[in-house]
Amino acid sequence: MMRSLYSGVSGLRTHQLRMDVIGDNIANVNTVGFKRSAVTFKDVFYQTLRGGSAGDSANGIGGTNPQQIGLGVTLGSIDVVHTQGAAASTGNGTDLMIQGDGFFIVKDAAGNLFYTRAGAFHFDNEGHLVTAEGMFVVQQDGASEITVPLDARSYSIDKMGVVHFVASDGTLDSNQIIGLAKFANPAGLEKVGQNLYRETASSGPAQTGKAGDAANGLANTTLIPSALEMSNVDLAQEFTDMIITERGFQANARTITTSDQMLQELVNLKR
Repeated sequence: MMRSLYSGVSGLRTHQLRMDVIGDNIANVNTVGFKRSAVTFKDVFYQTLRGGSAGDSANGIGGTNPQQIGLGVTLGSIDVVHTQGAAASTGNGTDLMIQGDGFFIVKDAAGNLFYTRAGAFHFDNEGHLVTAEGMFVVQQDGASEITVPLDARSYSIDKMGVVHFVASDGTLDSNQIIGLAKFANPAGLEKVGQNLYRETASSGPAQTGKAGDAANGLANTTLIPSALEMSNVDLAQEFTDMIITERGFQANARTITTSDQMLQELVNLKR
């Protein structure tokens, strides 16, 4: 069979994968804290018809280049782009947005830690600051929960993540600070759904601290209360990528069609 048929099939497969990623980006255009993904391709192994050789000027022989035929394309990478999303004011005092680097630290009932840029939080019936799924928001020590007494007169969260509340006896408490985590390679985090990420060997260990913590690389990070970070999906970019992907898919389909016509001509040589 012709090599171009297999090259065309590999092109169809990879362009389908790229379209899947673009579709996911567009579907999450209004998802709080969502980070878009970008796809890259790479060529696959080659069939060598003739190897290269060095020249021999003493005998009047010049060098030759190798002759190779590529056998298609495959997926190179799917990278998460962690650029800052736009701020959306909500007027809700428990909504928080990270301005700069870092992730909120949350934990489930089993104590497993996850990381998120989506700061749509609320206080539950026991006074714990939790996510929409009921995960606990963690303090800067990476373990303790954020809790405000149910009988507190008022509460507020400032731009450094400090939780202030006035207790029932009128005393002010400002001992709890919302924790943030920073990673050497945030693109290496694993997406697990529900706007959550999980630490991996590629991301490196989490450096926990608070907003403005220079020791953990969060010196330029602050929180914006009563606001949420929107998706960083750019629809203009996504639709442009969609058109490019569609044309690439069509070109590879045409390669298969043309190769099939050439094979048909071979079959018709003997009638």
